[in-house]
Amino acid sequence: MTVCIAEKPSVARDIARIIGATASRDGYMEGNGYQVTWTFGHLCTLKEPGDYTPAWKSWALTQLPMVPPRFGIKLIPDRGIEKQFAVIERLMQHADSIVNCGDAGQEGELIQRWVMQKAQAKCPVKRLWISSMTDEAIREGFANLKDQQEYQPLYLAGLSRAIGDWLLGMNATRLYTLKYGQNRQVLSIGRVQTPTLALIVNRQKEIDNFKPEPYWVLATVYRDTTFTATKGKFTSKEEGEQAFQTIEGKPFIVTKVEKKEGKEQPPQLYDLTSLQVDCNRKFGFSAEMTLNLIQALYERKFTTYPRVDTQYLSDDIYPKCPQTLNGLYQTKFAGVAPYAEFIKPIGGKPLKKSKRVFDTSKVTDHHAIIPTGVIPQNLSDAEQKVFDLVARRFIAVFLPDCKFSTTTVLGEVRSLSPVPAGDGSPVDPASIEFKVTGKEILSPGWRLVQSFPQPLSESQAEGNYAPSSQGGDGGGSDTGRSLPAFVKGETGPHVPTLTEKMTTPPPYYNEASLLRAMETAGKFVEDETLRAAMKENGIGRPSSRAGIIETLFKRHYIRRDRKRLVATPTGIELIDLIREELLKSCELTGIWEKKLRDIEHQKYDAQQFIEELKAQVSEIVNEVMSDASNRRVTVLTDEDLKKTRKRTPAKDAQAQPKAKSTPKKKAEPQDPLVGQPCPLCGKGHIIKGKTAYGCSEWKNGCTYRQPFQS
Repeated sequence: MTVCIAEKPSVARDIARIIGATASRDGYMEGNGYQVTWTFGHLCTLKEPGDYTPAWKSWALTQLPMVPPRFGIKLIPDRGIEKQFAVIERLMQHADSIVNCGDAGQEGELIQRWVMQKAQAKCPVKRLWISSMTDEAIREGFANLKDQQEYQPLYLAGLSRAIGDWLLGMNATRLYTLKYGQNRQVLSIGRVQTPTLALIVNRQKEIDNFKPEPYWVLATVYRDTTFTATKGKFTSKEEGEQAFQTIEGKPFIVTKVEKKEGKEQPPQLYDLTSLQVDCNRKFGFSAEMTLNLIQALYERKFTTYPRVDTQYLSDDIYPKCPQTLNGLYQTKFAGVAPYAEFIKPIGGKPLKKSKRVFDTSKVTDHHAIIPTGVIPQNLSDAEQKVFDLVARRFIAVFLPDCKFSTTTVLGEVRSLSPVPAGDGSPVDPASIEFKVTGKEILSPGWRLVQSFPQPLSESQAEGNYAPSSQGGDGGGSDTGRSLPAFVKGETGPHVPTLTEKMTTPPPYYNEASLLRAMETAGKFVEDETLRAAMKENGIGRPSSRAGIIETLFKRHYIRRDRKRLVATPTGIELIDLIREELLKSCELTGIWEKKLRDIEHQKYDAQQFIEELKAQVSEIVNEVMSDASNRRVTVLTDEDLKKTRKRTPAKDAQAQPKAKSTPKKKAEPQDPLVGQPCPLCGKGHIIKGKTAYGCSEWKNGCTYRQPFQS
């Protein structure tokens, strides 16, 4: 008998249906020589300090650093987990072979390996490695099962990450809690969360310490067009007024008219971070909410594997793209086919193949997030928004470039005496130069598919529809100014202006900009090419960054103020206390992340990574222990944060509904989905309605819904 183990009951059901395991049993399905069982995500975890020695059960500075001679795993203490593991263990003990059907990534590999180790499985193991959950992909994956040994580097990278997080998190959290926490207040320290908190705190300090300074901008209006002086800004009002008086009443002369045509390529396909960024900017979705939504779309076969950090497709995907576009062509929301008019002009023709899209060398385990071609049905409003972004981005890469024309007009006002520039240096006594630039779209190309509003949802089709102001990726409206026709040498009257302005501080982080900063190790980079080059040194993995941000909220280190992420006194004081650059440096943490990726690609030794981290943890403990000060960190309670939120003028659009303590219903027999954790919000559990499954948290805003399968 071959035992297949998936990461969730819903995934196990799909796999069982394809391979013919149709008989339901308690904790698994059976048939056609297969037994298909499942985990609920992590069933096992690394042992707690007290599991290694009784001396580590109590928190004491004298016991630090804690470095086990050998790390071990244990079952997570939970009755449901213990029951399901007993089923898995029994099946694996009698199996002829095992197929690891966990999520095809580092975390998925670690989850299933630990379960097999705990169950003491001895038989051969194969690996199912697929990028989508369509029937075709599952069949193809089972026809091409891999030997598990091929994924040993992936497992070692995941194991190194888990051990590294244990070593630093357990030791540093106890160390800082005992040394600086008030009344045993836990001060959580993490390899990724602490540098992320430092990003927010340091930006906030920049803002708090910023002193605005005035400056003056000289401009003039000629033929209803505003030209700005090219010599920059004036740092004193007197200099600006002197320049203003010099040109006032003198004619404006057009000295140059330059017109250049250019092309703008479509944006690259989505990886998880860029999708989370767009969903936060356009819809106010938190990073965690976007991850849950795209994961649900993947499990329902509508999009490909989401936890990816590449924006490329491998070359073997190119022949399958017409079929995917055909699925989008047939897609309808509320009776309207939103993508048909964009796909029709390119249908039946060879699709454009760009190196910015198809490049096998840029793809490791998985490719960018794209639709599968399966026609989506019964999507919630939030799921539809996310799917729509992915679909439009995919269509865009096959459409023509956007063609535009940029017109630059230079003009001057001739003066009779020298005029000082903003930096105090003399300028050409003959004239002051002005400039204006306009942009005109000649052929929108791919921008057509990005500039349309969101398709109607089911609720909007019933009469609640209001036109969306959420454009696509820049939309068609942000095209710059269209200028009148100017001719070199023309002249005429103008109206000069001198405007006082103030320098502004950097903006607060929101989730979108914080995700970008985490991706590039603290450097907020918008340029796609440069950002891709820096991804190797980002902090955290794409799939873990949303959880890190949520952890900072739970620890009361940060709070939301509308869309802004604001550090609390606890968060600020904690970062101020940490003198060890290793704990809070984005660059250093980014280097660790690169080493973990190198372990995955067999370019770095896992044992060396662990030994280096052990030495670093010992150094941190010694340095903190030598601090003779009596500093303490401010403790914030839930009540304190509630008072802070009451003072906030507007409710945060990103806030998630608060989960109520609702007892889970007992799972119905012969239905493995009921009673399992909700894949969308993670707070509720699956319940059974009249026609569909749903989440027990539906009253609190969870939109998870899945129709019964016939």
